[in-house]
Amino acid sequence: MISLIKSAIGGLSGICRTNGQLPGALQNHLKVLAAGLKTYEIPPDYSDVVLPDRPKLKFMNKVPNFKKAKKEMKKLRDIQGPAKAANAFTTGQYAIVAMGGGYLHWGHIEMIRLTINRKMDSRTTFARWRINGPYKPITRKGLGQRMGGGKGAIDHYVTPVRYGRFIVEVGGKVELGEVQHILIEVAKKLPFPAKVMSRESLAAMQQQQADMEQNNQNPWTFKQIARGNMLGIRRVLSPFDLHNHGCFTGKFHIPGRV
Repeated sequence: MISLIKSAIGGLSGICRTNGQLPGALQNHLKVLAAGLKTYEIPPDYSDVVLPDRPKLKFMNKVPNFKKAKKEMKKLRDIQGPAKAANAFTTGQYAIVAMGGGYLHWGHIEMIRLTINRKMDSRTTFARWRINGPYKPITRKGLGQRMGGGKGAIDHYVTPVRYGRFIVEVGGKVELGEVQHILIEVAKKLPFPAKVMSRESLAAMQQQQADMEQNNQNPWTFKQIARGNMLGIRRVLSPFDLHNHGCFTGKFHIPGRV
């Protein structure tokens, strides 16, 4: 014990002789710890968020409740062009947005409902549909039938979806990182390209498209060429191309077209 005290006093006297600094051999083997003050981000305020009484997605019928089922033509215009409804947020903060056109079967709708309802926390999160139930009839003839004989019988019903349509909207007292993996899992299984977006990312995408149109350096845009009928291009353009200025190829969207 006395020897330890003497060695400690000798070490302190050595530090004092070197103007308060540790000797070189001892300084190389010691690590000086410095405690810093960490700054955390201010958590979001959810005081104005009101959870509905039924936060989970409701069940949708496989067959619509029609008095008499009627056959329809294909009407591919149902999945072409931009969506005119359900293309903006209402009460939620995050959503699955369609990046192309296509048809949703009842199996897709049931997959969305089961995946989100099972994995989300209903005490802090709510989800709501932004699409209608299957209502468009798809006809199909039986196996082995010959050509002719009129239109086939109704086989099933689907829901048409256009570009920019919201499929599911999610909100509540939750951040994007908590529900993003659930929504991405659903978006990958849809029959058309879809993307998980928040209010901020949707506004940024719309602002980017507006900046591209405003700051375009090319004086000849598709809109000006079609309106001016350069080289007689109006003979080969459809009314669909003239209305959407060539931003769509059927059900597919061309993001770089201005």
